[in-house]
Amino acid sequence: MKLGLVTSNRHKLEEYRQGLEPLGVEVEHLDVDCDEIQTETLQDVVRSCLDQLKGAGLSNFMLDDSGLFVPSLNGFPGVYSAYIMDTIGCRGMLRLLEGLGREARFECCIGVCSDELGEFTVTGVSPGMIVREERGTGGFGYDPIFVPEGHELTFAQMDMASKNELSHRGKAMVLLAREMERRMGGRK
Repeated sequence: MKLGLVTSNRHKLEEYRQGLEPLGVEVEHLDVDCDEIQTETLQDVVRSCLDQLKGAGLSNFMLDDSGLFVPSLNGFPGVYSAYIMDTIGCRGMLRLLEGLGREARFECCIGVCSDELGEFTVTGVSPGMIVREERGTGGFGYDPIFVPEGHELTFAQMDMASKNELSHRGKAMVLLAREMERRMGGRK
């Protein structure tokens, strides 16, 4: 089975290929885009993009959206995480959190539209905390300021294998593989 991955991130493409290859799923890069709606949940954004791309005649594809949700900021930046990273970065987020609770979670919602598997979404969550200063040089985005629950290192301080096991996308990939396997009924 082949599925196109809607992304401009080559690292994400490799991550999906590695995660789905054991299921006999070949992942190809799909260079298309959709308009992200203004909403509160990643699931709504992903469903909207699935509908847009289906409406444009595409099939057999998947896409994802991720965000950092901070309860003391009423869930902000949430679905606006990429924009906020581009405009104020980690330092700006740390300034916003001065004097506030530091609990946070990353979420990743993956949506699939497949002739063989149907249409579905899965969401992986990585709870944790925002630290008070940037730490580490690995990863990207908010990785230098996020520590997953039960750990002391930020994502940016972890090796890639450790981060992938604990990350929202890594957890969503596990759920994606399980759901695909269930829908394939053991066939490859």
